[in-house]
Amino acid sequence: MTTTSPSLSAALDPAHVGDIKGAFGTISTEDTAARMSVSAKLKTLLAIVGPGLIVMCGDNDAGAFSTYGQAGQDYGTKLLWTFLLLVPVLYVNQEMVLRLGAVTGVGHAKLIIERFGKFWGAFSVIDLFLLNALTIITEFIGIALAAQYLGVPKIVAVIIAGLVIVLAASTGSFRRFERMAMIFCAGSLLLIPLYVLAHPPAARMARGFVIPSIPGGSAHLATVMVLVIGIVGTTVAPWQLFFQQSYVIDKRITPRFMRYEKADLWIGIAVVIVGGAALMGATAAAFAGTRHAQFTDSAGLAAGLAAYAGHAVGAIFAVALLDASMIGAFAVSLSTAYAIGDVLGLKHSLHRGVKQAKGFYAMYAALIALAAAVVLIPGSPLGLFTVGVQVLAGVLLPSATVFLLLLCNDKEVLGPWVNGKVTNVLGVIVVGALVVLSAILMVAVVFSSVSATQVIAIMVTAVGIGVLAASVTAVRGLRRRRRDGQGQAHPDAAADHDLDIAAKNNWRMPPLAMLAPVHMSTARRVGMLAMWAYLGLAFVLVIVRVAELAAGH
Repeated sequence: MTTTSPSLSAALDPAHVGDIKGAFGTISTEDTAARMSVSAKLKTLLAIVGPGLIVMCGDNDAGAFSTYGQAGQDYGTKLLWTFLLLVPVLYVNQEMVLRLGAVTGVGHAKLIIERFGKFWGAFSVIDLFLLNALTIITEFIGIALAAQYLGVPKIVAVIIAGLVIVLAASTGSFRRFERMAMIFCAGSLLLIPLYVLAHPPAARMARGFVIPSIPGGSAHLATVMVLVIGIVGTTVAPWQLFFQQSYVIDKRITPRFMRYEKADLWIGIAVVIVGGAALMGATAAAFAGTRHAQFTDSAGLAAGLAAYAGHAVGAIFAVALLDASMIGAFAVSLSTAYAIGDVLGLKHSLHRGVKQAKGFYAMYAALIALAAAVVLIPGSPLGLFTVGVQVLAGVLLPSATVFLLLLCNDKEVLGPWVNGKVTNVLGVIVVGALVVLSAILMVAVVFSSVSATQVIAIMVTAVGIGVLAASVTAVRGLRRRRRDGQGQAHPDAAADHDLDIAAKNNWRMPPLAMLAPVHMSTARRVGMLAMWAYLGLAFVLVIVRVAELAAGH
């Protein structure tokens, strides 16, 4: 393996190469000095911060408000434990995509097509497009409901929000867009005073975090599992993978700034967990012991909070919902426009104005316009639609994570930045856990008498199988390395060692045409087809269950 010059990297748009121009600072391409002082490190972090924070704040969007709020209203703080379980899932997935973005310069959709073929690439992009279009609609549902509570006519709020979202991204300045996005990220902090004013009992919050439980028993198990999968789907959604990889590329972040981008990601994860827990805790306190309210939508949550703690609290919730919906619409729309720009070979960068990237901005604006139009249709079942989209995202996520794992173990793509053992083990466990959640949903729907104890047993058994499988794989790998070590040394071994020391931070993926083709074994193909078949069945069962909820069962 040899070092790849940045000038020979696979970046698909020339606008993706150059100075880093972040919301809070600039880093010149000629600035190669080591960051030794605390001041220099802080300035670099401020310039880099953005991709991880924006993708995570976009995570706590309109769908999250609805899903977390329903969980708090219906089950109090008993589902808070799901947030702690999602921390490693969030980090493992997003750390892998930021690595892919910084090293390859190529978006997620394009990499899947180039490395696994048009069939799998088309499947992934179509899934992404459909799910993202539905998700953007949920963002505008959040905007409409927030406006309704604040007394602003829905049509006025939706049109103004749509114009702001489109215009903020189409100025031709990456920095201006990121500064606007950071303003909305700061708005996420409104959930903290909301929590303080609702003052849920601290002891009950602590128990909810550390004591896993499935509230309601077997009679409500299917409904609870739909909600749990919804929490997973709104917190770890497929669009996040595509967005952060493309945004890292568009911001021109290279491997030498990897540790700063990881710090940015951790900041974003902290915002997600604190905000989600605050929202669930506040709604749990507001609706504890009440029987007068049933979950309908976020406007109902705002009304319940106002009845409990005063009109100001309801207004804070509505403004926070409006803010979250806006940043969610920014991120999900960009995720789709980036992916389609990659696949179709369009110029796709926020560094370009509308005249220089007409197709990119046309796709972005069309998604916003479509979502706004759907929300303005009279009689749309907005609340149930939002929950259903989050559940579908949770069901489809395992397939996206499988491709992510395969790409991050492709040495042609990542060179010295391929996954280590720990990341691979955690990645396999994450995929297994996500599949298990959808499996539990299937069991709960087909066998309505299944108990909460049996559900926990399924989870524990699945984790055990995953750990065992990872251990067997590790042992086989160790034996293979020992066999290789008894013969001639691998020809790239010395080069890899030198690269790790001298040039790892400058290594970039070569142009796609220069990469050796990926080997897809029969076992891998069969496994991927089986996964798609299983997820298709889970998808159908989710639709059935959501339809049952719509019918009032």
